[in-house]
Amino acid sequence: MFWDRVAFVYDIFVEVVNRKTHIALKKIVADLIEPGDEVLECACGTGMLTEVIAPKCAHITATDFSDKMLKRAEKKCRPYTNVSFANADITRLAFADGSFDKAVAANVIHLLDDPLQALGELDRVCKPGGMLIIPTYMNKEKGQKPNTFSQTVGKAGADFKHDFTFSEYEDFFRKAGYGNAKVLLAEGRIPCAVAVIRKQNSVIPK
Repeated sequence: MFWDRVAFVYDIFVEVVNRKTHIALKKIVADLIEPGDEVLECACGTGMLTEVIAPKCAHITATDFSDKMLKRAEKKCRPYTNVSFANADITRLAFADGSFDKAVAANVIHLLDDPLQALGELDRVCKPGGMLIIPTYMNKEKGQKPNTFSQTVGKAGADFKHDFTFSEYEDFFRKAGYGNAKVLLAEGRIPCAVAVIRKQNSVIPK
């Protein structure tokens, strides 16, 4: 698996290559977490967001499809006793309906064959009145071509399924039925748009 192979170097991208974006992203996400929250994080990677969410919430369940990514995230989050880790597929989550106050899925939507199925699962496991927090890299230029980052990482094996500009990302959620989605931007070398959705009634068909 590509993500197992790159787990040991992924933090170079997080902390060096795209540092400015990730500093902004971590602040945006951390500011949305409250002390009593039960949080689900999908596609946690090496724990970039896990370690800023953990100090602010009651408990976080951090999941990823890559065991090697999870091992690095576990090591990074050893100081926190309110974190549990699990291998999970975001499109088939083994959690009961309404289990979490906040559901976070960072930088994974563009990798999925069926992002609407993943969105439906995040919606399902989030409590009514809870919040979906979905950051995704903006990997398309204004001229409608994938940017250099997307092309390079795609050739290496990441296999991006979708490319978004900021306006296209906003439109993705509108078309999915989330007219109340607010999209924030973490600016940097490879910017990241953060969709923030307060859950009302489920709009994704089960």
